[in-house]
Amino acid sequence: MSSSAALRLLTLSVCVTACGPDTVSFIRVNQLGYRPDGPKVAVVCSLDDVSIADFSVLDDQGRRAFGPAPAEPAGAFGPCAAVHRLDFTALTRPGAYRVSAGGARSRSFAIGSDVYVGAADTLLVYMRQQRSGFNPVFNDSVHHRTDGIVVDHPTMAGQFIHVAGGWADAADYLQYVTTSAHATFSLLIAYRDQQMAFADRHQGNGLPGSNGVPDVLDEARHGLEWLSRMFPGDGTVFNQLGDDRDHVFWDLPTTDSSDYGWGRGGPRPVYPCTGKPQGLLEHKNRSTGLGSTAGKFASAFALGALMLAERDPAFAETLRAKAIAAYEIGLAHPGVCQTAPARAPYFYEEDNWVDDMELAAIELHALIGDRRYLDDAIAFAAQEPVTPWMGADTARHYQWFPWHNYGHFEIWRVGPPEARDVVVDYYRRGLDAADGFLHDAGAPVPTNVGR
Repeated sequence: MSSSAALRLLTLSVCVTACGPDTVSFIRVNQLGYRPDGPKVAVVCSLDDVSIADFSVLDDQGRRAFGPAPAEPAGAFGPCAAVHRLDFTALTRPGAYRVSAGGARSRSFAIGSDVYVGAADTLLVYMRQQRSGFNPVFNDSVHHRTDGIVVDHPTMAGQFIHVAGGWADAADYLQYVTTSAHATFSLLIAYRDQQMAFADRHQGNGLPGSNGVPDVLDEARHGLEWLSRMFPGDGTVFNQLGDDRDHVFWDLPTTDSSDYGWGRGGPRPVYPCTGKPQGLLEHKNRSTGLGSTAGKFASAFALGALMLAERDPAFAETLRAKAIAAYEIGLAHPGVCQTAPARAPYFYEEDNWVDDMELAAIELHALIGDRRYLDDAIAFAAQEPVTPWMGADTARHYQWFPWHNYGHFEIWRVGPPEARDVVVDYYRRGLDAADGFLHDAGAPVPTNVGR
């Protein structure tokens, strides 16, 4: 199937009632809506090379509320032979609207001061759905309770270690520190910086009901508890639970039939970071150290300790100790700890790690106040000032995860003025690199990119 045909199918359900069967243009709007005082831009994607002169915005009665106004040509992009940007920022009256341009109409959207209310909590529905151990969607705790059995370890192989919990990675039930630590950190920083965006409608186990704790912190704690099990404190750094043998069966979590050699639905393997290429069967990853995983552990633990200090001092102190220990392991064993393949050659091919250690160092500085960590963070930032994907035209699977370097922002936030200026320049260089690549590729670029 061609990309144009695929796009027609993808947009048909959105556009068919408003656009008609022969329409080649599709209008994309912010489906949450727009704030009255905020910028408002819609984008027209046309599968044929057409020119659209103007557009209008219609109210819920079909009356023109804005326009006609000029449609700004923006070249071609992907399967869109022609792209036009439609700016209706001047429309500030609350209400329900549609955009009309080039014979197409958008889906209905709202302008209002409350369009983003509840949006942050909506994202937490997915996190609760992905919970391993007790899952509030199924109200069931029988699945994956026997996780797991250590593999690929010189002294612990075959030993059971309690690491039930956490979140399933995607549509399968594999679990990775790589993604889970980043998700936990993101939950924590979202609450730290935007506390008023989150409600308290769920208990700590994810079931409905207020418990006096914002739901985002409940979910972050669920992640921190699993990460704590995966970093037991004896110098071992576990990185992964399960592998692609999971993919033999596509079951609900309550009837998971994966068999890793201990019976269907039985324990799953727990992989440690080894600092060398890893994989139990034919295929191996390209691991070189422990820094990427240790850094992610340390940053999540450090921020967790800071955010939970008043609510749970004992747990916060445990997280503080684990953050320091994980960071020292990352310093002692620089390099990347990639996820482990099994039957297929598939794994997360992360091959940068100094960004993880930069973030760990600056979070420890924020937690403890030791200048040593700030100096380390600045030094790590200098080793990778620009995240490598910015300006690149291709990337392997998860090659530079987590793509955005939180560390630069955190240095800007808590570092001295001279360090702030440096990391702002790093971000600018990255945006300029991405801007330059898009221009070279002939793609439309927003006018504020790289500025």
